[in-house]
Amino acid sequence: GSPSAADLARRLEVPVLGVIDAGAMAQTFGAMAYGLAHFQPGLPFAGVLANRTGSERHNGILRDSLAPGMRWFGGLPRSTALELPRRHLGLIQAEELADLDARLGAAADALLASAGELLPAPVGFAAPVMPAIEPLLAGVRIGVARDTSFAFLYQANLDLLRELGAELVFFSPLADSGLPDVDSLYLPGGYPELHLRQLAENRPMLDTIRAHHAAGKPLLAECGGMLYLLESLTDKQGASAELLGLLPGRAVMQPRLAALALQEVELPEGRLRGHTYHHSVLDCAQAPLAQGTCPNGKPVAEAVFRSGRLTASYIHFYLPSNPGATARLLAP
Repeated sequence: GSPSAADLARRLEVPVLGVIDAGAMAQTFGAMAYGLAHFQPGLPFAGVLANRTGSERHNGILRDSLAPGMRWFGGLPRSTALELPRRHLGLIQAEELADLDARLGAAADALLASAGELLPAPVGFAAPVMPAIEPLLAGVRIGVARDTSFAFLYQANLDLLRELGAELVFFSPLADSGLPDVDSLYLPGGYPELHLRQLAENRPMLDTIRAHHAAGKPLLAECGGMLYLLESLTDKQGASAELLGLLPGRAVMQPRLAALALQEVELPEGRLRGHTYHHSVLDCAQAPLAQGTCPNGKPVAEAVFRSGRLTASYIHFYLPSNPGATARLLAP
């Protein structure tokens, strides 16, 4: 959308490193690098790095294809020892890779062996003057789901909750036998579809979350967290599991991306911004509280559902976009 990454680089004067998949390329590599560097006038283009190269000889061909003055920052060879495995929402999470340090080390060694230039000097910025955050959640204990099922959230969300005075208590819907002693609950996005059986069979956890909701305590659920609230979820292989049943609906994982867009939504607590990115389709009988809109004009309008103090949506909310609304959503 707009502004693009290149627009931001020009505005902030951040040097741009062009990373080009160079598999099976020769002089086309130089043409692509030249195009990236010159398509937008004034782009602070630092140089280029080749990805998935075949050999040192291939590196030399690519380097020689560059226009005069274009800097070469090296090539990463095509190698399973360097690759980070992927799944439908992106990279496999870091905590799931036992050999992550070895992969990163191998990539660093490959770059060191092929680099022709040192990186540009770091760009520094003056810290922005942020408005003071009132401790509107002082003394509030918020349970935050965190394990391999629920791990997609903005770090800035956790930072804001602490600035608001909340105490964060992390727990695992997969492994723990129930909720910790908390006033409010935050279920972020993740991969519940990969752990359906384990989530469904952890009945003590399901019961304590249902009791939390029945007691009228706040619960905020985003994307995968919302799927956990449904009556059932079906994975790509067709296996289904009954989950919390706090929202009257079912979701089915799809082979293709179902939605990707920025979102902005007006809630009774205030306007919040965020994004949506998911591979499931939801069938929910409940009328939504509100519908998001995309500031870039995409026809994506994610529903936000409300049941008592429960708020759920496919939207990953960026809570610093409205600290006051955040506090009102999660205050007991």
